[in-house]
Order: sequence, then structure tokens, then C-alpha cells
Amino acid sequence: MIRKDDILRVTDKGIHVFRHYLGMDFKVGRNFLNPFYQDTKASCNIYYDRKAGVFKMKDFGNEEYSGDCFELVGRLNGLDCRNPKDFIEIMRTIDRDLCLGLSRNDGSETVCHTLRPMGTKEQPKEHCKRPYTTVQKPFSALELAFWKKSGIGETTLKQYRVFSLKKFNSENAEGKPYTLTSTEQEPMFGYQGRQHMKIYRPYSNIRFLYGGDIGENYCFGLEQLPAKGDLLFITGGEKDVMSLAAHGLNAICFNSETAAIPMAVIQRLTFRFKHIILLYDTDATGLDSSAKREEELKQLGVKRLVLPLSGIKGEKDISDYFALGNSREDLVKLFLEYLETLYSEAMSALKSCELDFNNPPPVAQMIVSVNGVPLGTQGNLLCITGGEGTGKSNYVAALIAGAVKPENAEGIDTLGISIEGNPKGKAVLFYDTEQSEVQLYKNVSTLLRRCRRDTMPEWFKAYCLTGMSRKERLKSIVLSMDRFHYQYGGIHLVVIDGIADLIRCANDEAESIAVVEELYRLAGIYNTCIVTVLHFIPNGLKLRGHLGSELQRKAAAILSIEKDSNPAVSVVKALKVRDGSPLDVPLMQFAWDKGKAMHAYLGEKPKEEKDRRKEEELVAVARELFSRKRFIGYMELSEELQAAFDVKERTAKSYIRFMREKEIIVKSPDTPNSYMLGEV
Repeated sequence: MIRKDDILRVTDKGIHVFRHYLGMDFKVGRNFLNPFYQDTKASCNIYYDRKAGVFKMKDFGNEEYSGDCFELVGRLNGLDCRNPKDFIEIMRTIDRDLCLGLSRNDGSETVCHTLRPMGTKEQPKEHCKRPYTTVQKPFSALELAFWKKSGIGETTLKQYRVFSLKKFNSENAEGKPYTLTSTEQEPMFGYQGRQHMKIYRPYSNIRFLYGGDIGENYCFGLEQLPAKGDLLFITGGEKDVMSLAAHGLNAICFNSETAAIPMAVIQRLTFRFKHIILLYDTDATGLDSSAKREEELKQLGVKRLVLPLSGIKGEKDISDYFALGNSREDLVKLFLEYLETLYSEAMSALKSCELDFNNPPPVAQMIVSVNGVPLGTQGNLLCITGGEGTGKSNYVAALIAGAVKPENAEGIDTLGISIEGNPKGKAVLFYDTEQSEVQLYKNVSTLLRRCRRDTMPEWFKAYCLTGMSRKERLKSIVLSMDRFHYQYGGIHLVVIDGIADLIRCANDEAESIAVVEELYRLAGIYNTCIVTVLHFIPNGLKLRGHLGSELQRKAAAILSIEKDSNPAVSVVKALKVRDGSPLDVPLMQFAWDKGKAMHAYLGEKPKEEKDRRKEEELVAVARELFSRKRFIGYMELSEELQAAFDVKERTAKSYIRFMREKEIIVKSPDTPNSYMLGEV
């Protein structure tokens, strides 16, 4: 039996216990920062209490950490020194963690448990590295049943490199070898890392052991995460990580719930995930630790979600939550309710801007506006541009009609563009920053008639944001996208008309980059297409300001709507197509159909028109290039065309062939492998 006096004797009256758990080189009587929370003022010290005859810790910043070494270990493990059973567990913990070898109850008294305590900065090398060997075996039926209770199958175990072990051989702190053998009553599993193995014995007194070098920043599940995602949970243990993964959710864990979380790791993950949520156990230790971790990581936007569990054994963690019959959908619903509390103010403000189709606004003066439509690929931006009066509003309305059409609808006129259906009823979000509420209502009425709907589907939301400030508009868009992503199981597309009204000035480079990067990030996180609408500059053919330049770099495609030589006809042409050539995209035409009381598709312009446009564009670029140089080599010419049209090398080479055929360029008679401008 372990005795308090024995621990104090072999640890020099408790000083070695403090050194082990603090993980720092402190001097007795000198103040230092408490490593167990975000301490900003050095007001903590270790001193010798002559009356008690032991070393104690005094923290003037947080009295909860004041006391002797037993009180500190109890605090870190959620145990109470005044409770006799808890005090025995505290002594066992100290004996195990410091490898004191004082236990005499079983043959495992010399096994060293190297679980690093919360806040430890450094671990002595003798506690970090242990030579080890294992004997693996197939999972038994009872072992698979144990994992199955948490929803974890063999596929998940294999994915996370979890093995069933027959034997585990290692050595203690004194270098004495020991062997652990699994039985049906005490199974043994191994979490295999790159340079270590963490041993898990769910039914044994000593549940966790280590072999090898665990390193400084142990993080289980990090390698299995996707490149990007919307939601990431931080849990208390490896089994919880795999339980969430088995239910299709992303998760990681660190060494324990009381372990410090490396700030740098979380900072990198914030670029990959929209939400990072602490999901610890609901017992006293888990609740206390998650609250502290949330406060420490507050600046990185990390939040915590508390499960509706009692906290008793068998009803305290996410594995228990699923074992009790709850589903992935139940957990997402909990998270959605949590979002409601976070976004309640913003959603209330946005609700006043939502279009009420059954309650038309008062008739007011009609204002010409520009609408946006879904186009492009998931995870990317699409930009639609054009001058005033080119028909953008009607073109946009037709494209939105294609996105919200009924599943079995046939023959919907989308003005020549094919729109992917939305059979699962994911959210379609339309934010208008320019039109009046009356005009928005009229346009929505027309697009519903075009797609043969009488009313707006529940998952189609249209907002008039003209009454909000520019700063509020972007915030409302970001928060509502997140809300509707969970409510409707995803976002089919987002349309923002116009993007310039989300910032103060389209020529502000910093603001322009920030808004485009944010929208691009959201498109990737929600796996959707975000369509933006931006004007040409007056009497010009360039997109507007720094905002237009940034969109030209980031957007997967840019469509321009212009008036034809016949002013009654509008022409849609591609200015940029990331996966292909804009010159190979057909020129599409549409015009007003009086009988249908809406615009109608007129088909593609003849091939001769497309070739003529292609030739004109290449002639213009060639004249500009050869105005700087008389001769240009093949590779340099290819690179210049790639930059000018934002195309790949293969497409640029096809342009060179076309230019040679049309004698836009000719081979130089004097300079080998070079070209010069032809007679154009």
C-alpha cells in the first residue's frame, strides 16, 4: 500500500513532484508564470512550509492552484484530497507518473506511465523514450464488440492504425524490463504513431502506457483530416476521435483533456476549418478543462459544445452519446442550436431583410439593377460583368430559375446555360445589395414563372440588403451561409449582386483582397459556387478597380454580357475560363420575347463569328506584344499568351498554330525559332 510519507520521502518533501508536473526549471521562492492557464503576471512560486515540513505552491493569481503536491495532482486530475478514495488515487497517480515503484498490489508496480500533464513544457528524456516491442493479433469478436458500442468498425480501426496486441514489452524508468499480456477480461490495444505506440487497456487499473518517443505535440487524428472542411471537433481521447470519424465527422485529440493545446497547431487548422469545437467529457474534469481551453484559445475562435449527458460513467463522452442511440443528425442538431445562440442577433437583423413573397412591398419607382447567377464549379467563384442596360438582370433571373426549378421540370429556358439540379433541396441564397425591395420582388416573380413555380421553395432565400451598412452586409452573408449550410444539409449556390457594395471602395486594395479571399474560402468550406456581379468601369472593358483585378485572378470563370450590333440582342461571351480557352466558348445570344413576357434564348452565333472574334482577339494581343519586341521566341510567346488569356500551356500552343495559319505571326528569317508580326 502506498503511504503519503513514503512519497514525500522519495520526492524530497514533494519538490520533485512539482518539478515533474510543472515541467519547468523554477527556483524555490522566486515567482514564475503558472503554466496551467494563460497566466500574464508572474505571481506563482514554490516555497518550503516549515510548520508542515513540505514544499508547497502559492499562486496569488489563482488560489485554486495553491497547496502541496497532492493538492496540485488532485487539481490536474479532477480529484479531491479530502476524499479518502480520491487521495489514494492521487498517490497512485504520483507513483505511476514519477515511476517511484511504491505500489505493492500487483506485478505492474514498476511500469512507468508517461502521460504528460496539462501545461508541461518539457519532459525529461528518460520519461519520453522507452524501447518497446509488441506482438499483434487479429481482433477477437469480443474486442470488435467493444469498439462497435462506439460505432467503430474494423475499417475505422485500420484507418487510424489501431491494433489488437497480444503482448507489450518495454522497460521502466530504472531500465528494468516488463511484459504485459492481454486476456479476454483485460484486452490491450495499440495506437501506432510514427515513432511511438500508445497502449490502451480499457479494463485495467493502468489504462494508458507508452513505448517509443511520443514527441512534444502529440495529436491523434491529425493525419486523417481532409484538406478543408467546415467543422472540426477536439475531443478528450482517441476512442472519441474514431467514434466521430465513424459517423462522418472530423476530430482530433491531444494527450488528455488536461493537456495543453499547442496554439500553433490550432492556428494552422483555422485556415482549413470554419469551426473548431471542444467536445470534452461532461464530468467535472472535462467541463473544467474545456472551459479553460476555450478561454486560452478564445483569440483563435475556438468554442466548446457541452453534450446533454449526466457525466456519470457510461454517460459522459461522445462515444457514450452515440452508444445511447443518438445519431450524427442529433449531434449536428445540437451544433445548430448552438449556432442559433451565437448568431441570434445577426439572424434577427437579417430576418427583417428577408423577402416576404406573400406580402408585396409598396409600389415605388423602379431602379435598374444587376443580378448574379450560379455558374462554374464547386469550391470556386464565378464573376458576371457587363455595362448598364446590357440585360444582366434578365440573364441572371433566367439562371436562378434554372437553379430553383422543380426536379422533373423540362424545357426551362436558361438562356443557353445548363444549371445543375438541386434534388436534395440544399440552400440557394440570393443577396441583392443594389435593387429596391419592389424590384427584387418583381424579378423573383418573373424567375418563378420562368421555372413554373407558384411560390418560393423553403430553401430559396432572397434578401434585399440595401438598408444595411456595407460592414453589416458581409457579416450577415457569412453568418447566414453558415446557418443555412447546416439547416438544409449544404448550399447549392450563392449569388451576390453586387460585390462592390460589400466594401467601401472598389479601388481599396486591402479591402478588395480581403473580401475576395473570404468568399473564396467560404466556397471551399461549403463546397459551393459563389457567383458575384461586378460592373465594367464607365466606357471601359476592364473590371472595376482593385476588386475587379482580384476577381480576375481568383474567379474560375468570367462572363461578359454586351449589346450586339443589333441593340435589341444581348451577347454573352467568356472573358476567362480556367479549364479551357475563353475563345473556344460559343457566343450566346438572348433577346426580349414579347409573347412570353421575358427574355428568350436565340442560340449561338455562327461559327464564323466565333472565329472572327478569336482572330480579332489574337491580333490585338500580337500587336501589343510585338510593339515591345520585334522578335519573340516560341516559349516566350507561349508564356505571354498564357498570361494574356489566363490559359494553360496546351491552349496557348493551339493559339500559336492558329496565329500561324492566319499569318498573324510569321517565322523570322534571321532569328531561328523566333516569330515576328505578320501583315495584319
